[in-house]
Amino acid sequence: MVAQSGGATAVINASLAGVIEGALAAGFGRVLGLRHGIEGLWGAERVALHTLSAATLATLRQTPSAALGTGRYKLRDEDLDRALAAFRRDGVSAFVYIGGNDSADTAHRLDAAARAAGHDLAVVSVPKTIDNDLPGTDHCPGYGSIARFLAHAVRDATFDTLASPQLYPVKVIEVMGRDAGWVPAAATLGFADADEELRPLVYLPERPPDSADAIVADIAARVAGRGWATVVVPETLRDAAGSHLSGAEPDHIDRFGHPYFPGPGLALMRLVRERLDLRARDEKPGTFARMAMALASPVDLDEAYRVGHAAARLVAAGERDVMTTLVREPGPDYRVTVGTVPLEIVANRVRPLDAAFIGDDGHSTTDAFRDYAVPLLGPGAFGEYVRI
Repeated sequence: MVAQSGGATAVINASLAGVIEGALAAGFGRVLGLRHGIEGLWGAERVALHTLSAATLATLRQTPSAALGTGRYKLRDEDLDRALAAFRRDGVSAFVYIGGNDSADTAHRLDAAARAAGHDLAVVSVPKTIDNDLPGTDHCPGYGSIARFLAHAVRDATFDTLASPQLYPVKVIEVMGRDAGWVPAAATLGFADADEELRPLVYLPERPPDSADAIVADIAARVAGRGWATVVVPETLRDAAGSHLSGAEPDHIDRFGHPYFPGPGLALMRLVRERLDLRARDEKPGTFARMAMALASPVDLDEAYRVGHAAARLVAAGERDVMTTLVREPGPDYRVTVGTVPLEIVANRVRPLDAAFIGDDGHSTTDAFRDYAVPLLGPGAFGEYVRI
């Protein structure tokens, strides 16, 4: 049995295809899919994934979003016996859960409950998150594709600002990302060599600004020096005191308990207009940034498939309570192998952006980050631009 959880990505279906094909190759006679994550256990519908044709599976690998439907249900202690009973009714001996750190927690708790009940159920998690914040893996499937999208989007938006600084000298771009700075950092990757001086101001959760006023001061200095400024902020940006820049009240709290606040991009745009008397634009790529198949990284698609395929092989061999991982091999050429880590080191934990990847000013990235991240985007990710 397999399910998908959390925010869908451009490559989560590649992992699903990997699980299905890996399970069939390992000798499983049935591969069942749950609709909308772990909550699908409570429903009657099961998707007979083992009946899908080879052509359908090949197309699935290139289809964005979560084909089974996804969800954000936090498994409660009182759900565990009910979940194990559902697995027994369906004759399931292995469960693969594709998701992030909350999904790893669900998988870990299911495995512990099965062990305690003497239920022979192998549970393995497959990493998936654009946030790239799971411990134990070099990077997460989903990140390379949103990084490729944002690197292009912010680069192109900057060239747009270059064309008309007299109209809109300030552009604030609000990007996704929760408690780690991997996603906003990706916005710097399109600027190298001759375009390096065009890099945006990037604000990171690991180096929070003192206040909104401090960001406005940075923008004022950038405009004074260049005549324009591009600014990238994560949707959950807080100041050094831990206060959200867009207000203290969340718009929404999801079923994992994560609060979602009004976007800081709009708040900063208004402050720039009010305090600097400069015209500013607020851009927000939103969910299509993590779903844009046209800009999906071929490396990301391949690796997503591989960690799914490996998970099926692991449960067939009786492995349990682990997450498949991507392990970067040493050497000048980019290569990864698939490994595993115990779920207990992943569940409900966040890996911050490495300190070595953050510039001394706190709102830029280093060459070390570029060396780490650019291979994830795929070969020839950037064409050359010219300025005249």
